[in-house]
Amino acid sequence: MRRKIPSTGALCAFESAARHQSFTKAADELAVTQSAICRQIGTLEAFLGIKLFRRSRRGVALTEAGRAYSRKVVARLDDFERDTLELMAKGGQGATLELAVVPTFATKWLLPRLPKFYEVHPDITVNLTSQTRPFLFEGTEFDAAIHAGPGIWPGTDGLRLMGESLIAVCSPALLAPRKSVSRGDWARYPLLQSSTRPYAWREWFASRGMEVEGDMAGPRLELFSMLAEAAKQGMGIALMPRLLVEDELKRGALVQVSSHEHASSRSYYLIFPEEKAENVALSQFRDWIAAQAREAAGSAAAPA
Repeated sequence: MRRKIPSTGALCAFESAARHQSFTKAADELAVTQSAICRQIGTLEAFLGIKLFRRSRRGVALTEAGRAYSRKVVARLDDFERDTLELMAKGGQGATLELAVVPTFATKWLLPRLPKFYEVHPDITVNLTSQTRPFLFEGTEFDAAIHAGPGIWPGTDGLRLMGESLIAVCSPALLAPRKSVSRGDWARYPLLQSSTRPYAWREWFASRGMEVEGDMAGPRLELFSMLAEAAKQGMGIALMPRLLVEDELKRGALVQVSSHEHASSRSYYLIFPEEKAENVALSQFRDWIAAQAREAAGSAAAPA
């Protein structure tokens, strides 16, 4: 049975015109005439039996149906373009893994180790996309996710990579001339807040048997990389997973303001849909990252 699908030319013309809200700008972008764009849009509207644009002397504007359809068309064209570029890049050979990752962990821990993976698996390409919150795999391009949380998500499989130890850090200049913060002085310092973990400071203080007024006040930042940079700039004290600031601590860009470490309720997991469990490329990546996590845990536990 013949599929009920418009031509890609018409869809590309519609996507461009919808994005620019202009047939003229779409024509310039696609290097065709304005009349060609008008014909493509007219053909698409006739095919659908729905008006996608309102025409007036001022120009064109999307109808409600056109606005909803444009969002879906953009997503499908993006998928089609990504698949095409992947095929062109690999010449039809090898495999590709699409990973959703928490961004700072990917930058500070995964990326420095990823060349080792390519040494043993040069035929597998790993694409990384930042994702800070849980999501449903259905309807996405992701094969797996690396996420920090209390466990794997419902309907998924996975493995725990490592736990998380939270420490308080700041710029050396913020503390000077002190080298640490005493129990009674915490209220004097701005506390940098993680927008994805609003109770992190309260839990950290509670693990020390403390209550600090204003423990949820302070600038809110989404990513740990933002918190680390804000701390380096002297904006306040940040609560960070130790594994994400090891380099800054070694270089002296950040200092640990208290010897207290709190094992949070979160761990880093590799999570994937159950139906992907037998995917060969994912299995090879899973075995590799598990070995890397064990090696990192062994190094952390070894005496200095």
